Amino acid sequence: MSERDLQPRIETGQDAGAARLTGQWTLAQAESVAQALKAAPDGLQAVDATGVDRLDSLGVLQLMRFARHRGLDAGAFHFNDEHQPLVTAIGDVADDRPRRKREYGVAEALARLGRAVHGNWGEVLALVAFLGEVLVKMARLVRQPGRFRLTPTVHHMEQVGLDAVPLVALLCYLVGAVIAFLGANVLRDFGATQFVVELVTISFLREFAVLLTAIILAGRTASAFTAHIGSMVSREEVDAIRALGLDPVDLLVIPRVTALLVMLPLLTFLGMIAGLLGGLSVGAFGLDIPPQQYLARMQDTMDLKHMWVGLAKAPVFAMLIGLIGCLEGLQVTGTAQSVGERTTSSVVQSISVVIILDAFAAMWFMEMGW
Repeated sequence: MSERDLQPRIETGQDAGAARLTGQWTLAQAESVAQALKAAPDGLQAVDATGVDRLDSLGVLQLMRFARHRGLDAGAFHFNDEHQPLVTAIGDVADDRPRRKREYGVAEALARLGRAVHGNWGEVLALVAFLGEVLVKMARLVRQPGRFRLTPTVHHMEQVGLDAVPLVALLCYLVGAVIAFLGANVLRDFGATQFVVELVTISFLREFAVLLTAIILAGRTASAFTAHIGSMVSREEVDAIRALGLDPVDLLVIPRVTALLVMLPLLTFLGMIAGLLGGLSVGAFGLDIPPQQYLARMQDTMDLKHMWVGLAKAPVFAMLIGLIGCLEGLQVTGTAQSVGERTTSSVVQSISVVIILDAFAAMWFMEMGW
């Protein structure tokens, strides 16, 4: 067979609306196929492809694209019996129908809500299962202390705790000052400005210090955990760890969770001090309450149980933030888009869980009289 017989060609006869295909319309002739279709005359209504010697998927796809550009329907092409099954199969998988438009009816809204609830319930079950796995492997460290990674734990303690000290102290100080200022404006109408000391003290010791610290670490630390572990998953480093016979939970999860368990209570205590100093600053410079009087009233009215209530919630929040951040990182599927989606999900889940759990804990402690 000559070289000319191999080249794909479009031949036109006396009828300007009809054309005949010859040659080999295959991947090996891809450049010639594109040139032949580009040189095809306008106004074609029927294409006879029974003269094609060889045809593969590239040729069929090129002809389908040509038909869409020229506004031809499938019936305009006539293939021989040998090529028709290939054309039919590719036409089925390359269906270019437009996507279904999003519906806004009540039924569709309920369906989307149901799918969201089902997905969130799956996330809850995965978190509970991951919590059980981490607790079992942390308990295993008692029998096998050699599995504990001290150096990574100290490294994460520095990143999680020491690097977050300025941010936690500044925000808690400012929030304490704002609470004192707003509370004084309301209490001044009742001649009870001095009660701003109790307002700032109790609110920060019980709620605001631990809540603000947990939210800061949920946004700062959980996202870092997810992004780091997720990038390791996408680069197949976690698979390499498993291939070496090591446990990713021991290497990646337990050091991070341990660092949070140690540093979050310490940061919470620092947040308490900063918030109280914020209230003291407003009392001294904005409410004409001397620092000695402010501190004396705080000493007379403050109960240590408020501080213990706040500190008791810190390890629980630390465990949840660490687990969510590490779990979302391990669930990355390997693409950059997945890393971004899981990082966003870890921040949203961590903050939401912290706020919801803090609300229930506050009601429970109040009902118990603590």
